[in-house]
Amino acid sequence: MAAATSTATEFEYNTNDQEKSEGSIANYLIVRPEKGGMLDLLRYLAWADKGSGERFLESSEEGNMGEEAADHRWIILVSVIVRKIVSLFGKPMEYTGFVVDFFLNLLFQNGGIMGLFLNFLQGKVVIPQRDTDTFISNIGHLDGRIDLYRAGNLLEQIYHSGSAEETITEEKWNRAHMDLCIMASKLAYENAEVVQSIVVHHWKMHFVDFYNCWNDFQKEMSTQVFILCDKPKDANLILISFRGTEPFDADDWETDFDYSWYEIPKMGKVHMGFLEALGLGSRDDTTTFQYHLQMNNSNLNHDYEGSGSLSSNIDSETEQNKQDLSSDSDRATAVGNKKFLPDIMKTAYYAVRKKLKSLLLEHKNAKFIVTGHSLGGALAILFPSVLVQHQQMGVMKRLLGVYTFGQPRIGNLQLAKFMEAHLEYPIPKYFRVVYSDDLVPRLPYDDKTFLYKHFGVCLYYNSLYIERKVDEEPDPNFFGLRNITSAYLNAIWELIRSSIIGYTDGPEYKESWFMMLARITGLALPGIAAHCPTNYVNSVRLGKERAVQMSSF
Repeated sequence: MAAATSTATEFEYNTNDQEKSEGSIANYLIVRPEKGGMLDLLRYLAWADKGSGERFLESSEEGNMGEEAADHRWIILVSVIVRKIVSLFGKPMEYTGFVVDFFLNLLFQNGGIMGLFLNFLQGKVVIPQRDTDTFISNIGHLDGRIDLYRAGNLLEQIYHSGSAEETITEEKWNRAHMDLCIMASKLAYENAEVVQSIVVHHWKMHFVDFYNCWNDFQKEMSTQVFILCDKPKDANLILISFRGTEPFDADDWETDFDYSWYEIPKMGKVHMGFLEALGLGSRDDTTTFQYHLQMNNSNLNHDYEGSGSLSSNIDSETEQNKQDLSSDSDRATAVGNKKFLPDIMKTAYYAVRKKLKSLLLEHKNAKFIVTGHSLGGALAILFPSVLVQHQQMGVMKRLLGVYTFGQPRIGNLQLAKFMEAHLEYPIPKYFRVVYSDDLVPRLPYDDKTFLYKHFGVCLYYNSLYIERKVDEEPDPNFFGLRNITSAYLNAIWELIRSSIIGYTDGPEYKESWFMMLARITGLALPGIAAHCPTNYVNSVRLGKERAVQMSSF
């Protein structure tokens, strides 16, 4: 496997001339919890003291924090406090996750507590080895299901589909289609060996590659994504799945709670942490965002002859793909200060885009789906958004759909309007699944006057798995006594349901002791427990209403 795992490299470039040519400097707001103290936060919240605010806020507007920062002081305060707390427990969370993963795999690979005891007496204890096809993540232990729902129906529809413009409306196909996406989103939490084993041996599909890419927010190779095809030759489906927020990864949670944004002209304001996770810039030098996201950058924005089809330009595009991103250091404009940037071939957006182009040229009838859970869902919808920004219209014509689960907000209302023409017509292509009181889809905080907005078709499931098609999930922030009370009552019901669901809905829905422990945790933090992928797998498989038209191959 050609996984992207190299270290960062230096580039020299400057965007001063480009900024002048565009006539304006980009607009942004960066929240830096590490720069200010609690007293600064109090002064900024209570008296809007600009000097205190400037200690932990950085804005493109000289001398002040701008109207938005002033208007949203209290939610910025919440963001800073939560991120400070999460950062404080970062190392304990990491060590706890390491121990939990090892202990769960020790039990799993030795046949449970009794098996471990017997193996210990016989001197045959199996010691788990990380990054092998037997080492399962804590997400995998929360929900051990690996097989697809009605996989036969899924593969039959893929292999025997007719025109790409047809629409499949049968409920059983819609469920199988959605199930592939949530199972792929859950699988993205596993290491490359586990992903490959399940794709090949259980799903009977073709594993393409697994990428471990540079995340500039976290300053490490932590953005993970894998690609599969339904078959190795003449494929009809290409699926891209981004890894989501890991339970014991403090940096992932900090990204979700981050309020920082960068404004892309014509496109809108976009969550800065998610841009960094895709490898599209660094808050340490905001000109890097402009370099990667400006529409007139011919060095990075190779296109399939504007909006033309892929098939009409195979020869030219094949040659272009050979050169695409092969010498980015040569193409970077070297004028001005040195900047420390990752090799863009090792960032998620460029690595995945390059491979996707190659696959679309190889499989002329294929369409592609992008999916992810939690943070992975944010990256899943941001990826095609940047494709549109880069005018990759030939690629976008082959987009079958984007399916996200428990996805946080990624931008403002302008971004939503920017993407509507590409994801809503002639039929919806973007489906955002939200389960009950899941906290993450309510992040970053929003109401009618705030910045971050959801868009796309929202499929909302309550704790009885009743599905509703809505514009926004109920209680979009669930703050307030009534909503909090409801969340705790739901958490109690979910714990009760956890103990009986195996009897009411079949043995395949029986929840593990580890999942039940998460439900108990949910009595204190209901929004966190509701975020578990188990809820989303159950929602897709047990959902009692389905009235949404979906695109097909």
